[in-house]
Amino acid sequence: MLKHFIHWMVSALTLMLVSHFVVGFHVRNLVAALIAALVIGLLNATVGLVLKIVTFPITILTLGLFLLVINALMILFASHLVAGFHVTGWEPALIGAVALALVGMVFHLSTKKKRW
Repeated sequence: MLKHFIHWMVSALTLMLVSHFVVGFHVRNLVAALIAALVIGLLNATVGLVLKIVTFPITILTLGLFLLVINALMILFASHLVAGFHVTGWEPALIGAVALALVGMVFHLSTKKKRW
């Protein structure tokens, strides 16, 4: 449970960091970032899962890169649902998706139990 909470916080901080460097990616404050991270996670777990199943052949052909497009779409969708979180266009959403994917990968690698 603590691992999920920390991942949620790190994702929210990543959204705030991306908003400082990417034009068209705006997060008003930490509360908006926390809510946006939660909504993006819920969208990825529901709608994103269905899209990932439906687009599996495209994902195979692109060697998994199409998953970033799906995550960018979830970020765009979340920006319409969360007040204080606005993404204008595909490029900022794609950059945000890449940032969240990289941070998530580093987080999971650093918290993985070592099995020697």
